[in-house]
Amino acid sequence: MATSETSAFDTLLYSASDAVATITLNRPAQLNTIVPPMPDEIEAAIGLAEKDPAVKVIVLRGAGRAFSGGYDFGGGFEHWGASMNSDGRWDPGKDFAFTTARATSPNQKFMAIWRASKPVIAQVHGWCVGGASDYALCADLVIASDDAVIGTPYARMWGAYLTGMWLYRLSLAKVKWHSLTGEPLTGKEAAAVELINESVPFEQLEARDAEVAAKLASIPLSQLQAQKLIVNQAYENMGLASTQTLGVILDGLMRNTPEAHGFIDVAATEGVKAAVMRRDGPWGDYSQAPPDRQPDPSHVIEP
Repeated sequence: MATSETSAFDTLLYSASDAVATITLNRPAQLNTIVPPMPDEIEAAIGLAEKDPAVKVIVLRGAGRAFSGGYDFGGGFEHWGASMNSDGRWDPGKDFAFTTARATSPNQKFMAIWRASKPVIAQVHGWCVGGASDYALCADLVIASDDAVIGTPYARMWGAYLTGMWLYRLSLAKVKWHSLTGEPLTGKEAAAVELINESVPFEQLEARDAEVAAKLASIPLSQLQAQKLIVNQAYENMGLASTQTLGVILDGLMRNTPEAHGFIDVAATEGVKAAVMRRDGPWGDYSQAPPDRQPDPSHVIEP
């Protein structure tokens, strides 16, 4: 069995065994929330798998009790502040240039998952919300645990669709509903409306993911690459790139409305939980949902 490990990353782990490369988001104490250099490291890890002639399939997953809680917004976007601010204030010119440029945009770094010539399977459990749902849905196949929660709470405050994958994966009726309400889906519900491919009980998730990866690995690599290329090309011909350009520009605007600044001020002064409670409390979902509508916290993926 050919196995390699790479530990040169700060926010994730990379390993390759036989024909499968595994990328594990590895900030479990922070629910794998997105901070620099995670987007760059995902792009780099995808590159490692792409360049490895032995790898046919890439698996993307999260360590701990969540795939990812999305972008870390406790201090606004302070992690990228110099790229988006001038003299301590939001600079819309900097923001749009940073978020649309191929070399700098976190969104474009996550799109390495989509652009990879080799198929990517997202193994989703726990929370998969906000920007994390955007990039999980860039994968070719998405397999989730039944109790995973997938959603875009930023639809209510502080954001806009980024990769556009919610738009292209769902029907018009469904995407209108979720884009306007921000309501989440469980893994089982997401599979039922074909946002994702399938869901399984958490106890079966890793085995099912490995089974699908092994089946794909039995197919010649060039065949996999040809099939992925033609499907991706069809969706790119539908205007994917222009949708993403508009998405990140709108996202910048929605992060800087008076209401959005108020949201971040609450997060900074009273804590993220207080801000989230005000946003989601009236809807009774995400962290404000009853236990049976939240991921089971005992469902943990060991890195």
